[in-house]
Amino acid sequence: MLNESVKRYIALRRSLGYGLLQTNRLLLAYARFAESQGDTYIRVSTAVAWATAASTPGTRYVRLNAVVLLARFLHAEDSKHEIPPSRLFPPPQGRLMPYIYSSEELSRLVAAAAKLPRTYTLRRATYATLFGLIAATGLRISEALNLRVSDVQPDGVLLIRRGKSGKSRLIPLHPTVTTALNAYLSSRLALPTDNDHLFLTGRMRRIGRSMAVYTFRRIVIHAGITQTGTRPCRIHDLRHTFATRSLESCPTRREDVAAHFVALATYLGHADITHTYWYLEATPELMTDIAASAEALAGREVA
Repeated sequence: MLNESVKRYIALRRSLGYGLLQTNRLLLAYARFAESQGDTYIRVSTAVAWATAASTPGTRYVRLNAVVLLARFLHAEDSKHEIPPSRLFPPPQGRLMPYIYSSEELSRLVAAAAKLPRTYTLRRATYATLFGLIAATGLRISEALNLRVSDVQPDGVLLIRRGKSGKSRLIPLHPTVTTALNAYLSSRLALPTDNDHLFLTGRMRRIGRSMAVYTFRRIVIHAGITQTGTRPCRIHDLRHTFATRSLESCPTRREDVAAHFVALATYLGHADITHTYWYLEATPELMTDIAASAEALAGREVA
C-alpha cells in the first residue's frame, strides 16, 4: 500500500516538473522498510527508525525530510498517516567551498594525465581527454562518464543525455575542444569493442566513478597541486572552475548580466538558476567584481 502511495506521489510531483530521482529511490526504500514492519500507514516511529539507520547526520535529515513531505501529502487524504517532526535531525552543512584551478594548474593536470603509467593503450589519452573536457565544458563527472561515441555530434556539439535533472541538452564546444575531442575519438574508434561509451577502461568497460576519482587524485599529486585544508582537490572543482571563469567574463550591462546567467545555467544543466547564483557566494572575489560593476552601472543610470 505504501509502495503504491509513493509511486502516486512521485508521479504527481513529476507531472509538475520535478525530477525527484533521489527522492524516488529513498521513498521506495522507506516503503519497503515500513511494509516489512507491517505498516500500512506512515508511522512516526518507523520513519524515525529508518532515517536513524543512515550512516551520516546529513543523510538522516534528507531521509526524514523526504518522508515528512510524503506524509503531509497522504495525511491530507487520510489522517491515519502520521507526520514525523521535520526538525528531529539537523540539516546538512552548507556546500564546501570549491577549489578554483588556475589556467596553469589545468594545463599541468592534463599534462600529468598524459604521463600516467600506460597500463593499457589508450589510458593516457582517455584521462587527459576526460578531465580536459570537464574543465572546458563544466560537465558533471557522471555526465562525462555516460557519454557515448554518438554523443559527439557534427559541427562541434556534444549531446548530454538525461543529466542530473533528467533533461538532455546540447553543448556547443570551443573549436580547440572539438579538435582535441576528435583526435581522441579517432583513436577510440579503433578499439576492438562493441561498447559504445566514449571513455573506457582497459577491459573495454565504462569507467566507474570511483576509478575516475582515484585516478584524478593521483594526477593531482603528480601535477604538484596542493590540496586546501583537509579536503583533497576534486573532479567537481573543475566544473566550479569553469563556471567561475565564465562569470568572470560576465558583461556589466544589466540586461547582459541576466542573459549571461541564464545561458550559463542552461549550459551547465542547472534545473534552477539559483544554483548558478551560488557561484557568486562561493567566490568572494567574483562577488566583489560583479558588485563593483553593478555599482558603476547604477551610478551611470542615476546620472
